[in-house]
Amino acid sequence: MNMLRAGSSRLGLLNRQNVCPWNASVVRPYTSQAAHATSDKPADARRKPLFDKILIANRGEIACRVIRTARKLGIKTVAVYSEADANSMHVKMADEAYLIGQAPVSESYLKTDTIMEIVRKSGAQAIHPGYGFLSENAGFADRLESENVTFIGPPGAAIRAMGSKSESKRIMQEAGVPVVPGYHGENQDAAFLKQKADEIGYPVLIKAVLGGGGKGMRIVEKPDDFDMMLESSRREAIKSFGDDNVLVEKYLTTPRHVEVQVFADTHGNAVHLFERDCSVQRRHQKIIEEAPAPHLLPEVRKRLGDQAVAAAKAVNYVGAGTVEFIMDHDTQQFYFMEMNTRLQVEHPVTEMVTNTDLVQWQLEVAAGNPLPATQDQVQCTGHAFEARIYAENPDNGFLPDTGRLVHLQTPVPSSDVRVETGVQAGDAISVYYDPMIAKLVVRGDDRQAALRVLRKALEEYQVVGLHTNIGFLKRLAQSPDFVSGDVETGFINKHLDELFPRATDPSPAAVAQAALALIIDSNTKAAMATGAGGLLSPWAAVDSFRINALGTQTVSVMFGEQKYSAAVSVAKEKVYSVAIYKHTAESGSPSAKETATKVAEFENVRPSWVATAGGVGSTGGSGHLQALLGDRLCASNVVFSKDSTITVFDQGKMAVFQVPRPEYMDEEEGDSSGSVTAPMSCKIVQVLVGPGEEVAQDTPLVVLEAMKMEHVIKAPKNGKIVEVHYRVGDLVDEGKSLVAFEESDS
Repeated sequence: MNMLRAGSSRLGLLNRQNVCPWNASVVRPYTSQAAHATSDKPADARRKPLFDKILIANRGEIACRVIRTARKLGIKTVAVYSEADANSMHVKMADEAYLIGQAPVSESYLKTDTIMEIVRKSGAQAIHPGYGFLSENAGFADRLESENVTFIGPPGAAIRAMGSKSESKRIMQEAGVPVVPGYHGENQDAAFLKQKADEIGYPVLIKAVLGGGGKGMRIVEKPDDFDMMLESSRREAIKSFGDDNVLVEKYLTTPRHVEVQVFADTHGNAVHLFERDCSVQRRHQKIIEEAPAPHLLPEVRKRLGDQAVAAAKAVNYVGAGTVEFIMDHDTQQFYFMEMNTRLQVEHPVTEMVTNTDLVQWQLEVAAGNPLPATQDQVQCTGHAFEARIYAENPDNGFLPDTGRLVHLQTPVPSSDVRVETGVQAGDAISVYYDPMIAKLVVRGDDRQAALRVLRKALEEYQVVGLHTNIGFLKRLAQSPDFVSGDVETGFINKHLDELFPRATDPSPAAVAQAALALIIDSNTKAAMATGAGGLLSPWAAVDSFRINALGTQTVSVMFGEQKYSAAVSVAKEKVYSVAIYKHTAESGSPSAKETATKVAEFENVRPSWVATAGGVGSTGGSGHLQALLGDRLCASNVVFSKDSTITVFDQGKMAVFQVPRPEYMDEEEGDSSGSVTAPMSCKIVQVLVGPGEEVAQDTPLVVLEAMKMEHVIKAPKNGKIVEVHYRVGDLVDEGKSLVAFEESDS
């Protein structure tokens, strides 16, 4: 067993703080009435002390989140990590860290025997499971109890009762809470389930009984799709939860997703901390959450909270939990959906409006102490949003992306802005885990104020190296219907034109900044390498400046399929003129003559360039460029990547340019047409066709798995399978050909 130890010396603490300082996730001052419900009373001699050391059986941002609260309370932390996470932030932050296995979660974070061995070695008194992984594993909770280790979560019995969608719905029905029509029984025969779906009426929703996070969930529009969707749901469920039982429910077409945060202790106390709205989703997964839910009637809000608390008490619940409801958008009639028996990903929005630290509440309750506040002491003040920053491509169906974070710059944290993350620049987003980069959490005095803070923070967020949803979130936060609070789970599909606008041309200033940064950075590095020194020294042979002459360097870049060029002329040292041209071909032929039309020209440009580490031709690099272009002083971050892209961040906008490759390189690589390619880095789960098979358009060809989600690749046309390039279990990079495909004439 390998072990890394982070020392307790002052130097060691400083090193860990430099990796992830406390203000990387600033929590608002913990001073509300709820926080200090007992602060004016004499110290209770019966109050039990908190733990000395806890193990965190998780990774990423939630592990970092727990470590920060533990550090604040003087509790030592033990991290566990897979081989893929050896250099991750949570490993560096913890007081101790232990290797537990290979990258796949089944060989690392789900290995309960290995985790228990580390508990014994480290002397940890309790385990915090975070969310996902083992957080809702009743057998694991039971085992900890039997081995006298505290599980910082509910007892196994409560997890079984409320973690099972079918059992929890039965409990709700007995308590008089309405549930969505459907089948929640034990008969899992495929033909029987399809019969129940026919009785319920399409569309129906297949859901994993132990599911969460959209995993194991499939919408079935028509009977012909039921069998394939059931099979896919079960495969995903068994991988994510170790259980492939499902339930079938009526799918409501215009619902809102509203959930209530509840907390209970071992003394019979239970409270709610108000509700959150999580209606805006993609792939059945939340993308932005807010608290409180907009436009709820007061009586509805009260009834939601009361029934959520009653649900928790009905199963003798202990710790943090979330009761989820599906609500009719128009009538606000709500139905119980499920209960998540853990701390939710979106818990920070509740913390922001109730001024609480819910991880601290978890630790208090797990130690055997009463809740820090009673129901009337918990107050909701202001409004908060959480935007999940994902490595994914919204323009490609929100498919997850993988790769290295070449450049990462976040908004400056404050009492009203939190950045909950487990990564830093240089880290990789792996195919093995969830693609979330961070959670951006903001607060304002009311919903409109919180939205202003959110929009500004999103403009300050910069990521280069992989696709992200930041641009999509910016458009979402500006959507008139979202601004007005008119939200429901079909929001994205109803606003496709608004949220996915056609690409517009880059501004001439963005093209100019890309060209200036590339020329200055390249020339400066070359001059330094040859010993010429100095920015654009007239004695350095690498630039166009010549004494008594006007030198010009031209940079060509691609913005999507559109070619631009910038002619940068040097009038005298450090003074430029920049002419921007847009290129069009005179005919459809690739070899046709191009016409270059001047679209802008900037005179007397005196750029200031401060380079950061790296640079063109190494591992990338970046720098800060400042230049007066026309009448606007532009101040931008420019990032160079190994794949020959130049990314310009200017005034909250991001423009990505590609430096064209020499034509001979494209000729050497040949033509990849006639193939079906992988839309993201993935693992092959099923191969449904073989060479020689005739297939119709939309016939499923291959099933892929990425970030624990399955994706079906279908035939783009009628045709014939020539070759299948991969087998089940193979790992495939994005863009690789999966199937050689020959289109038929019919």
